Amino acid sequence: MPQLEGSNMLPYIAVYLILISLLAVFFTLRDKHAARRHKWRVKERTLLLVSALGGSAAMLLIMLAIRHKTQHAKFMIGIPVILAVQVAALFLWWQAKGGFVL
Repeated sequence: MPQLEGSNMLPYIAVYLILISLLAVFFTLRDKHAARRHKWRVKERTLLLVSALGGSAAMLLIMLAIRHKTQHAKFMIGIPVILAVQVAALFLWWQAKGGFVL
C-alpha cells in the first residue's frame, strides 16, 4: 500500500473537507426545516461533532445565511472557536512540513 505524504495527501484532504462541509450544510438545513415544522431535530452534539470533524466553516456560514442557531452561544461561540483551532492546527502542520515553497 503506498504511503501518503505531504502534497500527495492534499487531494484526499480536499475531498474530505468538501464532503464533511456538504454534510454540515445538509444537517443544518435539515434541522432548520424540522424546527419550522416542529418535527424531529438533529441533535446539537451531532451538529457540533460534524463541525469538529471539519465542517465548521461551512456550518458557520450556512447558520448565518439561514439564521439558524444564531441565538445560541454554544454555536455562535463554539463553532468559531472550533474553526480557529482547526485553522491553527492546519497552520502548525503546514509549518512543520516546511511552509510554502515557491
